[in-house]
Order: sequence, then structure tokens, then C-alpha cells
Amino acid sequence: MLRLEQLTAGYGGSQVLFGMELAIGPGEVVALLGRNGMGKTTTIRALMGLLPSTGGRIWGGQVVLDGRDVAGLPAHRVARQGLGLVPEGRQVFPTLTVEENLLATAANRAGGAPRWTLDAVYAFFPRLRERRRNPGAKLSGGEQQMVAIGRALMTNPRLLILDEATEGLAPLIRAEIWSVLAQLKAEGQAILLIDKNLAAVSRLADRHVVIEKGRTVWTGTSAELAASPEVRDSYLQV
Repeated sequence: MLRLEQLTAGYGGSQVLFGMELAIGPGEVVALLGRNGMGKTTTIRALMGLLPSTGGRIWGGQVVLDGRDVAGLPAHRVARQGLGLVPEGRQVFPTLTVEENLLATAANRAGGAPRWTLDAVYAFFPRLRERRRNPGAKLSGGEQQMVAIGRALMTNPRLLILDEATEGLAPLIRAEIWSVLAQLKAEGQAILLIDKNLAAVSRLADRHVVIEKGRTVWTGTSAELAASPEVRDSYLQV
């Protein structure tokens, strides 16, 4: 469904990605792993068309979605291809209510009866129904993350992308988010995620892509990663 081929990108004159390779199939959950500063978020920003307009750009390579290269397209055109992003830091609209945040992105790009509606998101996150009239700025961090996930789901994405899915959340909220992602996987939702919780990621992901200094250095299943302490020691340990 999605392939990154020899993707190079950076900011101004500083190159960050040096030939990134990554592939995701329909219904597959792929984790992008690596230490801080290795290019994980830049990879997501590059494939989503979100590099800064002043000096940030894709220098080369391809972002191939359903056989079409979308590298360098503006973010709104990339999103219309069926990619839903839960960004790092959540970035909910602070002055809009929960319900307004969700409705702001509502779309049905696949056609037919949409899987994700307001009622479906509220059923997934009952707490959001209780808070539906509250502005984003008045929510807890966990509630904001639920809004961010619900907002992405309201686009009815073919691929859901989460950058630091549980960073900074309380343990009970983290557990709830992982449970939600497991339910989405069971429904066949394709997911690309970044998260530092290797144990939780290993339980969820079908495959892992390890990145080091802007390059893909290892790809394998959770079982293969568990059996490769040298990979964890070389590329994932601080």
C-alpha cells in the first residue's frame, strides 16, 4: 500500500534522511524504531508532505502510495489519499470543543458507508462523549490524545500514522491507548507508529523498521527482534 524508496530529506542545508526504505501492506502494523534524533519524525513529516515550507524539502527518492509517487505533494493532497496522522504533541485545536475538533476533519474518502462517525468515535472513547462540549485546552493530556486519535479516525484513513502515541501519558491512559490500537489492528486497520515503549510496541506490531542516522538498518518481526539483542543494543538502547 505504501513504500518509501531511497527517501532523502532535510531542513535547509542539513540532510536528515539518507535513503530511507519502508513498506506497509493493507492491514499491517509497522513500528518505526530508533533512538532520538535518528530521523523518525522527519520520515513521517516527509511522507505526509509536512516539511517546513521555508527550507524543508524532500531531496530525492519516492513515497509510493498505490503505485503513485506522492513525494513532494502538499500535505492536504497526501492526506486525501487516505493517510490519517496523529502528530507528536497531539496538537488539538485549543478553542474548539471536543466535538468540533472531531468534526473539523470528518471525511469519507473511501466512499460507501463510513466506518468512523461521531457515534463510532464516542463508542471507542466514551470519555470523549462526556467531554464533548469541553474546549481542547481544558482537557487532560490523555483526553487530548484520544481527541487526536479520534480526529484522525474521522478522516476514515486507510493508513493511521501515530508519532509518539503514548508519550507523556499516565500509565492507565497508556494502557487504554494500547488497547484501542489493538482493537484497530483486529479490525484490519493499517498502522504506522512511533513509540518508545518497546515491550508494548512488540506486542502490537507485525514488523519493525529500525532507523539509524536517517537510514533503515534493520527490518523484522517482533520475534526476530526479541531474538536479536545486538539490534536492540546497537540501535535502540540509550
